Amino acid sequence: MAAGYLDILRTRHAARLLTGTLVGRLPNATAAIAIVLFVRAEGGSYSLAGALAAVYGVANAVGQPLLGRLVDLHGQPRVQLPAAVLSALAMAVFAFAGTDPAPLAYAAVAASGLFTPPLEGGLRALWPSVLRKEGQVHTAYAMDAVAQEVMFTVGPLLVTLCTSLWSAQAALLVLNVIGVLGALSVVVSPPSRAWRSAPREAHWLGALRSPGLLALLAAFLFVGVALGSITVAAVSYADDHGGDAVYGWLMAALGLGALAGGAVYGARQWAGAPERRLRVLVGLLAVCYLPLTLMPGPVPMTALTALSGVFLAPAIACAFVIVDRHAPAGTVTEAFSWLVTTFTVGASVGTGLAGPVVEWGGALWGFAVPSAAGGVSLLVLVATGRVLAAPARTAVVASSSENDPNRAVEPRFSSGDRA
Repeated sequence: MAAGYLDILRTRHAARLLTGTLVGRLPNATAAIAIVLFVRAEGGSYSLAGALAAVYGVANAVGQPLLGRLVDLHGQPRVQLPAAVLSALAMAVFAFAGTDPAPLAYAAVAASGLFTPPLEGGLRALWPSVLRKEGQVHTAYAMDAVAQEVMFTVGPLLVTLCTSLWSAQAALLVLNVIGVLGALSVVVSPPSRAWRSAPREAHWLGALRSPGLLALLAAFLFVGVALGSITVAAVSYADDHGGDAVYGWLMAALGLGALAGGAVYGARQWAGAPERRLRVLVGLLAVCYLPLTLMPGPVPMTALTALSGVFLAPAIACAFVIVDRHAPAGTVTEAFSWLVTTFTVGASVGTGLAGPVVEWGGALWGFAVPSAAGGVSLLVLVATGRVLAAPARTAVVASSSENDPNRAVEPRFSSGDRA
């Protein structure tokens, strides 16, 4: 299994791009916890901390597809690095000004979220030109999904470490400086400087004019709802079974399950259309959420939580391939950024939905939400099966920036039979 990943990492520029992207995304991955810790250190309330973190998240969800479109139009270096610098400067204003006056604090975190560079979508746009072989690109998508789980596990630890050693203010500043360095490492690389989007048809909808992409985004909105709701239900469970330590183990198990599932999924090539495979993966994801409603003791519950995460990273990796197949020419970075935004919005909706459900029916009903959301996601995929089905094409391997099933100007990978 490791051999396939090592082949990718030994490819020229691959390790640098993956590492630089992960480091560059640290400020985004840690923003919520860093903002909460800083507000509390400043003497602010949890309500203020939550509101500021929510403003950051909303601004980030808005900014990703907008900046992704600019990347497609003007290239990566001209957009990614200035955006990273502006985002870091805005967070520095927040760190030095504090929470008073409140309007300045809200404006600063909103600007920081809005200008967060779309490094995630940018990396997925670069993989085809770096790896050349279609099978390696699909393995890289899986490796990317696994690496995200590592980042979202390590990131909060770095925040708490910086806060313990220095201060919450220092954590905000240090992580954003590190993020700029990560973005710089990516944009000065030869693949990033050489990458150009395929010619695009001018259209105000951009990537969203693809019906297949819209269907995928609708399905992944509910996958995000499932993930967001499980984090709230786990808090309620932990309150009755050991407190914060148990909650930490449950969240770690969720990430570990996703990491293991993604690693195994990416270790082989899968026959058949990815659209059909995604329906299977999302169905298994919904089924694996069901045992959580049993709510056994902490140890078996941790094992069930790990099981519930096993099919998350594979589903995300499979979705990356489908985005690549359905993104109109010239919109690949924007299309991947829309997936990030939709997933983020779904997680926020799930968090907000699970709160009242838990207050009404307890953790049992809270854990029923993820499975229900997964079931709705599956229904969306089934109902839009014809829209999602990509036209059959003859496989062509060439070095180009992206793939368009309808009117690609430059042929690239045809993901017809293997993905």
